[in-house]
Amino acid sequence: MILVAASFAVMGAACNAVGTAFQRKAASSVPSGGGLRLLLALARHPVWLIGIGGVLASATCQALALLNGPMALVQPLFILELPFALLIAARLMGRRMPAAGWWAVAAVVVGLALILASAAPSGGGNEAPMTRWVPVLVVCLGLMGTVVVVARPGRPPLFRAAALAAAAATGNALTAALLKTSSDSFSEGGLPVFLSTWQTYGFALVGSASLLLLENSLQAGSLAASQPALTIGDATVSLVLGVTLFGEHIRTGWWLLPEALGIGCIVWGVVRLTQVVPNAQETLVGDDSR
Repeated sequence: MILVAASFAVMGAACNAVGTAFQRKAASSVPSGGGLRLLLALARHPVWLIGIGGVLASATCQALALLNGPMALVQPLFILELPFALLIAARLMGRRMPAAGWWAVAAVVVGLALILASAAPSGGGNEAPMTRWVPVLVVCLGLMGTVVVVARPGRPPLFRAAALAAAAATGNALTAALLKTSSDSFSEGGLPVFLSTWQTYGFALVGSASLLLLENSLQAGSLAASQPALTIGDATVSLVLGVTLFGEHIRTGWWLLPEALGIGCIVWGVVRLTQVVPNAQETLVGDDSR
């Protein structure tokens, strides 16, 4: 079951990479703005619809992964979205990934493998009592709302992109938690139970809000500013939610040392990737100057 969950998670990361790349391309081609006006403008672009298709495919893979494995395993694997996205960009450009880029990709993969092997996420369930859901919802939604206020228009573009991406990452992690429970409801009781579960409507609402935050983040600044906060933030919050919400287990004690080393590798690799392959991203999405 763990292998099945990991396989679906990797496929989901690849689909999400395609979705993010095309969403970024569309976001760079519409006038600056926010809220529903931005979504309506994006919906008129076929490129954005392709990106949404990638996101929907990713969500399907994510649901299947969460049904077969712990959230603390599935969500960190979505860190692979960043190297996938940059590899896709380089391929579309007809150019080779620079050697430094390959080293960065290797660091991300090795770091991720080290974390998952050391932490060995296991256990937990697909349901959680309301005594756990309430504080999780208050903290996550409160954080997202605070970031929206702090990262208002007029702030430095790089700050806005990173902050909004961090809020989107929090929303993505919360969406995954809600999706895990609602998917289990569908698996156990079919459509009637799925539609009667509050988490079903919760993940639809939070997922939509996260998408809106992501679109504003992608429009506010470059992928180099938003992607690290998005990928690393999603994995971190998901790991915390898996443990605190669903009672999943990770190894601690001296295992924290290799886990910390893995985190360091991932952070270095993600930051390095956005530094050594910026031209691939810019060529894919077009000129951001307006």
